[in-house]
Amino acid sequence: MRNKVKILVSASGFALAAISAGPAFAAGTASGTTITNTATINFSVGGVAQTAINASNSFVVDRQINLTVAEVGTTTTSVSPGQTAAVTTFTVTNTGNETQDFRLTASQLSGGTAPHGGTDAFDVTGVTLYRDTNSNGSYDAGTDTAITYLDEVAADASRTVFVVADVPLTATNGQIAAVALTAEAREGGTASTEGNAITATSGADTAGTKDTVFIDGAGSDDAARDARFSARDDYTVAAPVLTVSKISWVISDPVNSTTNPKRIPGAIIGYCIIINNAAGGTAASNVSISDTLPAATTYEAGTVLLGGSESSGTCSGGTTSTASFSAGVVSSGTISSIAANSNTVLWFQAKVN
Repeated sequence: MRNKVKILVSASGFALAAISAGPAFAAGTASGTTITNTATINFSVGGVAQTAINASNSFVVDRQINLTVAEVGTTTTSVSPGQTAAVTTFTVTNTGNETQDFRLTASQLSGGTAPHGGTDAFDVTGVTLYRDTNSNGSYDAGTDTAITYLDEVAADASRTVFVVADVPLTATNGQIAAVALTAEAREGGTASTEGNAITATSGADTAGTKDTVFIDGAGSDDAARDARFSARDDYTVAAPVLTVSKISWVISDPVNSTTNPKRIPGAIIGYCIIINNAAGGTAASNVSISDTLPAATTYEAGTVLLGGSESSGTCSGGTTSTASFSAGVVSSGTISSIAANSNTVLWFQAKVN
């Protein structure tokens, strides 16, 4: 008898080892599954084997509600003032053990520290959520579907969600707008219809029915065990930091010529427009300057120059390659780019009438 006991214990230990060495699954056994265990008793009477006696126990696997929301990537989304359809990307994963719908909500911070550092300083507009319809990981306008919830997400499955918004034209270089995506687990089971809210089971376990347990953690903007999870991302504005100034000086007059000239009728006046792009921003592209000739002055033909420099209140140098004068307006033409931490000037001469 002792030997038999030893064999049974050894076999039991082997079974436990086999179970512990098996694969682990995030979602685990599907909710509603009935697990049955049967014990068999074999015995003899007077050396004659008797009919075995069986005893069974069954229970239903309860439902665990668990989910995660994660930002895709680890850096801010660089945007420009006035940009439309700026995208941040998230992944929503069902780590529970039943197919669920997930209601989605996008929200914005009101100040405070942004996810990638800095302070939230403005709000994006026109915020819309899209599902990655073609599963390519990139937002495709006209292809990806605008949504308010994710439909029928299987256990252990993930979906990609895009937060798409517009950047105000008034946003300035370095400003940050933080956004949060929150997913809330809802009842699944009916395709193309958002399920109802889910309630956790209170009180004692009921072995014969499917109970519901919330096991989700706390996200960026929600509490633990609330059937929700949230994560944040942010937009950071990268823009030129342009300033413009305009100066004038007297070059000559009909009495004093160039020696201490005054701004009397017949004097030649220099006008200079200076555009500075500060350090720390980005290049300004497709820049154009136009200046309507002041009243009571006459443009001096062939004097408009672009790309010179300013020093001590006067400008010099430059070329006439794109600069022009027409119909009372001095124009630079198109300047392809003004790099950060640089400037350009447009200057010309006019006579006082």
